Amino acid sequence: MKKDKQKERFYLLSLGCSKNAVDSESMASLLGDAGFEDSSDPAEAQVIVVNTCGFIGPARKESIAALRDLAESKEPGQLLIAAGCLAQRVGPSLAKSVPGLDGIIGTRRWMDIVPFINDLRQRSKPHPLYHLPTEAKTVGRDEKGVLRAAVYGGSAYLKISDGCRRPCAFCAIPQIKGTIVSRPSDRIISEARELRDAGVNEIIIISQDSTDYGHDLGLKNGLSNLLNDIVAAVPDLPWIRIMYAYPGYVTDELIETMAKNPQILPYLDIPLQHSHWETLKRMRRPANVEWVHRTIKKLRHAMPEIAIRTTFIVGYPGETDEEFADLKNFVEELRFDRVGVFPYSYESSTPSSTISWRVSEEIKENRQVELMELQQQISLEQNQSQVGRILPVLIEGYGDGLSLGRSYRDAPEVDGMVIVPGELPVGELVPIRIDGAMVYDLMGVPDHIPSSTLIAANTILGS
Repeated sequence: MKKDKQKERFYLLSLGCSKNAVDSESMASLLGDAGFEDSSDPAEAQVIVVNTCGFIGPARKESIAALRDLAESKEPGQLLIAAGCLAQRVGPSLAKSVPGLDGIIGTRRWMDIVPFINDLRQRSKPHPLYHLPTEAKTVGRDEKGVLRAAVYGGSAYLKISDGCRRPCAFCAIPQIKGTIVSRPSDRIISEARELRDAGVNEIIIISQDSTDYGHDLGLKNGLSNLLNDIVAAVPDLPWIRIMYAYPGYVTDELIETMAKNPQILPYLDIPLQHSHWETLKRMRRPANVEWVHRTIKKLRHAMPEIAIRTTFIVGYPGETDEEFADLKNFVEELRFDRVGVFPYSYESSTPSSTISWRVSEEIKENRQVELMELQQQISLEQNQSQVGRILPVLIEGYGDGLSLGRSYRDAPEVDGMVIVPGELPVGELVPIRIDGAMVYDLMGVPDHIPSSTLIAANTILGS
């Protein structure tokens, strides 16, 4: 193993969602402050950290496979640490699945990564060391002063809270993360300024449930007020995007805040999970489907150009043919711009595991395909309606004579792209005239509009 005589090196592999990515960046910052140097090659690192995902079965398998690969190639003197959600969820049993693992640190105390490494080096016995406190109240507030964001080109995920207090029967996040802990608003606003000063053009607001921000602080309309404060603090930041809104908590105040502030993109992700009230009751989700209809109508009235994303679970225990047919009718009627469809994943530690009426894997897969095929036609028609418009596009990369970017209608990783000929500046907003549409992606060419017109990023620039 090649060793840097000046600084110790760390290799950090981040798996799972954007919220995990923020924790990974924060751990990397703490390691850098402690004198470690980031390495892109695990063979050259003295400390290897895998920030695992433990949400559903496939994610757990991916995390364990990555840990085993690194354990098998680990050399004497290297430390292999499992961090994150899987570490928190399964605890010491993870060491049985991954021989050679040196330490396990849970997601609730990621900020202890440096003293944890020091403790690992001072241990007197070869068995793994665990740091898995169940207390979560300090998460979100005891953050050692590091930036709670993950930057990718011109975009940054900014975490506003951690944990979740919702009772969803299929979800293990409250068991893993604990209840919601909102971060202080002054710290979030300071970080928004820091990101703006670093040249970021898009801040993506994330948490397990963004619409629950401030509940634990006794705040009313916490997210709406926070957004107003961010807009006031960084009036020259072009894009602010909101992810993960909980059904029933998209308030009139939030809709008004989004509509009156051009910086806040007319885009909202509301994971609805289903449409049939009996399925929703078994899921322990809000079952007032009339609220969904009313709220979608309000959003579209206040922001006619809004793009609405949602996700659905098919094959949930007890889902009948009638309930699935209701879901298809719901999707066809409301015509969402973006939809993700996922087959139900059995999780033994969640309340859904006690429901005896299982849906077969074959039926789950068929329903996923059927619903996605229905949505693909809707998505194509929604994309075709964009042809002829001029949209600001945030350029993310280029190659083979093409540039790829995203419009306000596209969140990173989960939505589509805008494909443009030529090589455009990465991280910049460029006006693109849309001249073609596919199911998920748009095509266009650069339009000659002064860059000053791009500040109000959700203003329609042409039609």
